[in-house]
Amino acid sequence: MNNSTRAVPATWNIGIAWMEKVIAKHYPEARLKAFHRIGGSDGTSSRALFALEYASGDGPKTVFAKTKGNWLRRFFHAMTGNAYIEGSLCNSGVDLCLEHPLFYYGAVDKLRMNDVIVMEDVGSRGATLNDATTPLTVDQVATGLKELAKMHSAFWGLNNKTHPELKWVRPWKASGTFTFLMKYGCGRGIQRLLDYLPAQVVDAGPRMLVDAWAEYLRSLSIGPQTLLHGDAHVGNTYLLPDGGFGFYDWGVVRRGHWSFDVGYFLVSALSVEDRREHERHLLRLYIDSLTVGVADKPGFDEAWLHYRCSPAYGLPIWICTGAEDDYQSPAICQNLAQRFGSAFVELDTRDALTSIVSSRG
Repeated sequence: MNNSTRAVPATWNIGIAWMEKVIAKHYPEARLKAFHRIGGSDGTSSRALFALEYASGDGPKTVFAKTKGNWLRRFFHAMTGNAYIEGSLCNSGVDLCLEHPLFYYGAVDKLRMNDVIVMEDVGSRGATLNDATTPLTVDQVATGLKELAKMHSAFWGLNNKTHPELKWVRPWKASGTFTFLMKYGCGRGIQRLLDYLPAQVVDAGPRMLVDAWAEYLRSLSIGPQTLLHGDAHVGNTYLLPDGGFGFYDWGVVRRGHWSFDVGYFLVSALSVEDRREHERHLLRLYIDSLTVGVADKPGFDEAWLHYRCSPAYGLPIWICTGAEDDYQSPAICQNLAQRFGSAFVELDTRDALTSIVSSRG
């Protein structure tokens, strides 16, 4: 099978026939004259931005594509349970009910532990991609929370019967391999991020962080289940010129408690000072934005307890990310370690987790 006929190409050396197949669902009359790669990168995944020229018909001027990259990256994604998620999500055709890049094409190659997704280049709509070096405003975070509330509401009570097209979506799980990687990464990352972490976190060490992380993942099966973006930190969001707010990078989708997305997004996106001052108001805004039955809406005290638990995920994840040089820039890891570290201590995340476990009985 050559690269032009593979569902998931082995390299970005692809032909016109493959690219025409990619956009055919949305632009069946489009015929390409040429296309060429104008950007991209290779890190935790392999990314490519293509410019398209048409012989006839019409279609997008640019598209963004990504695969899981080299074999080492694919093996890592397989170990963490993220090997085929984005390709499967695109294939499902499900309406996510919030602002995100239009999906053109997705495919999965389990033999090679790979998938591919081709999507809209939101830059063509004037989107600004966010990252942790510039905190968002409180109003921008409020808009993002309203978008998450739309999606969470649409999938409230998610299970295989309510949404059979998403039966492949799994809950969070602290597998043995994932836990081993976390312990190694936290030990190394703490030493590299000493100047950005609270003393309480440094003194407690990696074992406390990984134990809290694993306990938190288990707690996500408690309460209403919904579709989770799963990686909704500020660096996977964008702003549109009209004030719209979107989420991209859907490679870690899970099912679980709504507070996972809310806490991970809110804490990552705001400065420490703005988070302290506005987190209660923003949590209430999210609850009010849910379009579920009155009986299904979480009360504030319950919501606050679950929100307090959420830094147990973000803190060790970004400490681990900061342990390596080729995943994210040092400035991004430093900012996020500081934000999640402050939240972990100030929200007394360990105590909140104990309360959740006690309530489970």
